[in-house]
Amino acid sequence: MKVCTTKVETRSVLSSFRKAGQTIGLVPTMGYLHEGHMALVRAATAECDRVVVSIFVNPTQFGPKEDLASYPRDTDRDLELLHAAGVDAVFMPSPEEMYHVDNQTIVDTVGLSKVLIGKLRPGHFRGVATVVCKLLNITQPDRAFFGKKDYQQLRVIKTMVRDLDIPVRIIGVSTIREADGLAMSSRNVRLTPADRKAAAVLSKSLNFADQIAGSGITSRQLEREVRDMIDAEPRANVQSVDVRDAESLGPVRGRITTPVVVLLAVRFGDVLLIDQRVISPEKGQR
Repeated sequence: MKVCTTKVETRSVLSSFRKAGQTIGLVPTMGYLHEGHMALVRAATAECDRVVVSIFVNPTQFGPKEDLASYPRDTDRDLELLHAAGVDAVFMPSPEEMYHVDNQTIVDTVGLSKVLIGKLRPGHFRGVATVVCKLLNITQPDRAFFGKKDYQQLRVIKTMVRDLDIPVRIIGVSTIREADGLAMSSRNVRLTPADRKAAAVLSKSLNFADQIAGSGITSRQLEREVRDMIDAEPRANVQSVDVRDAESLGPVRGRITTPVVVLLAVRFGDVLLIDQRVISPEKGQR
């Protein structure tokens, strides 16, 4: 496994794969890898001849009061996991390598980036779109793999790739969950034991939404039912509960008759957790 810290070195390594006629899969991460990340790696390994993983805690997607400094890191363990998984290359740049000192260019999906989580975290998706665009330009993969848990992020990236004609296929990989249903996230390690136990209410509320969505309920009623269930957990501080069109993330009015996504953003202590579930009212969860 080749570990690269510069763009030049990364391009050189991947160019040799490309010249050999091999397909390349990219798995972008911010490190502190868990089973959810490794599921992305396995998906990439199954579909591509070669796999490159990026490890970069991107400062431009963190707000001024957010947890950049405290974001968990364990590079040695990350590299051990990736080596054992058969990853071919790791791109592990510094912020100075990724961003020119006089950096002036951003990428922004102007509609998608300002709703839902983008409204709670202004500038977040602009940072995500910019860094993912840079990673795609640096590695030029055939496919790139992202988790469906970050549903809005996935829609932002797919929209950016479409609008900028970037020749890559974006693959969404299903959320990996703990035994109690909590979606795996690098942020989970920062939960107190009491908050960690309470956070299971997120998946329980999504299961509940799945059960009642086909009963002729309206989107507003579904939002209220899910919010009430989460609010019943004293340690949960609901930031948002949204029911949106599963494809466009546009508002859904009236009764639910087409696939929707239920999007949650809930704080436990100072840790913001997100989760989602795509629901088809005729067939239940898919």
